[in-house]
Formats: sequence, C-alpha cells, structure tokens
Amino acid sequence: MNGQVARMRNVAQISPGIWAGFTDAATGNLAFHVGDEAAAVAARRTALNHELAALLGTDVNLAYMNQVHGSTVAHVGGGHRPARINPAVDVPTADALVAAGGPAAGRGLAVMVADCVPVVLGGHSSLGEPVVAVAHAGRQGVELNVVAAVVAQMRAAGARNIAAQLGPSVCGGCYEVPAALRRSVGARVPEAFATTSWGTPALDLPAAVTAQLAQLGIGAVGPQACTMEDPRWFSHRRSQRGAWPEGRFIGFVAAAPHARPIRQDNLGSTDPGGLFPS
Repeated sequence: MNGQVARMRNVAQISPGIWAGFTDAATGNLAFHVGDEAAAVAARRTALNHELAALLGTDVNLAYMNQVHGSTVAHVGGGHRPARINPAVDVPTADALVAAGGPAAGRGLAVMVADCVPVVLGGHSSLGEPVVAVAHAGRQGVELNVVAAVVAQMRAAGARNIAAQLGPSVCGGCYEVPAALRRSVGARVPEAFATTSWGTPALDLPAAVTAQLAQLGIGAVGPQACTMEDPRWFSHRRSQRGAWPEGRFIGFVAAAPHARPIRQDNLGSTDPGGLFPS
C-alpha cells in the first residue's frame, strides 16, 4: 500500500490541530468481515497508520469498532494499539467512538463504510484539549439518531465549536427502498424522504444526517460523492451486482496539534477537486 494515502486529496484540518479525511478503494479494503485475508487487512491498516503519521508529522494509531447499525457510543483511551488480525480483541461494539483528554498526539479514530454515511467530528474543550469522534450513520443509525448520541458524549467531554464532515455515501437518487420503509424513516426524519433518479422510493441519508446535525447547531461539510455512482469508493450495493469487489473504506479523524501544513500537491490526484476544497 506504499504511497496510497499520499495520493489522496481528502485530508484536511477541520479544527485547529484536528485532521480528518477518507480513504478510497485504491487504499484497499480495511474491514475484516468481508471475506478478505485477515493478514492483508491488518497490513493495510498498519500501512495506513504509517502513511498518516508521515503526512501529519506525528504517530497515528487509528482505533476501530465492531459496527452493528446501532447508536452505542464507545470512549477510546490513550495508548497505541497495533492493527490486530483478530478484530475482536480490544475493539468495542459500537457505532460511534469518542476520544477526549489526555495526550492528544496520535489519538485517532476510524469508521468503516461502503454506502452508509461516515461522519467525522472534532472540537475542543475550554482548556483547548481536542475532542474527536466518528459515527456510522446508515439507515438504522439515522432512525436511532446516532449523531445526536455521539455529539452528546462529545459535549459531555467538554467539546465546543464542533465541526463535522460527511464522507462519500449512497445518495438519495440511488438508495432505493420499499415505499413502507421510506414512509417509516421519513416520519422520523423528513429530510430522508427521497425518490431515485428513476422514480422509485428512496432514502437520502446524507440529507438526513445533515439535518440531524443542524438540529444540534452543527454545520456539516460534504459529502461530495455518491458511492453507488463513483467507483473510487467501495459500495456494498454495487458489489451485490457482482461486477465490483466487496470492501470498506474509512473516515478517520486524528488529533495532531503540531502537524505541519499539508501541501495539496503532496496529496495526489485521485480526486482533482478534493473532498475538502482548499
């Protein structure tokens, strides 16, 4: 995976000393549960940590979770962990992670997706300590309002002026669902009610998550791409058609208070416009 992260143009400082971004299919599958070789996944995760460390100028060890389409929030402590081959060891079962306080450098979190909305968030306490978080917002996560759960935990940890980024995810023009499901979800989150580009019932998860964050007083940037339409990112729905490999990319956030400025020409050309325009 040498150099793959450095080819991306989707890493940005979302709050002072807090950096976030999204990998792509060129980085490779980062999930253990989709039939890939465990050793290969572990090697990609380790290589990603090294690439991000080189990019940000500080050690980075991303913490992952066992995602189950719920709204449980887990808190991640300090310390460095290897990218384990056995994902059940020291990996919380949750759909959101929060890290706050303590040594900031290298504190990093990851959320795996392949159509669901990856949400990365960052803020600071009144003492200036970073508070970072990620959330996995699929259809069930939208219904359960996982973003409200994670923001509540961030604020309980003292976070102020929270910034949020949404990564590539399936758009409302592609996420076809039964009419009854659209009615059910739309009754809870009206912004989710959508119609596909071919005229059938759909859900707009990015719009729903954006609205849920707005209700909390948080503006969100993104997404800039639909995973169903853009093969630069993994899509579970596209893979079900049999023509594309199954895999997961990640959204990540890391506290790197002393990171050097990142030049855009060092971030490569897989996304000429960049997910985070400079």
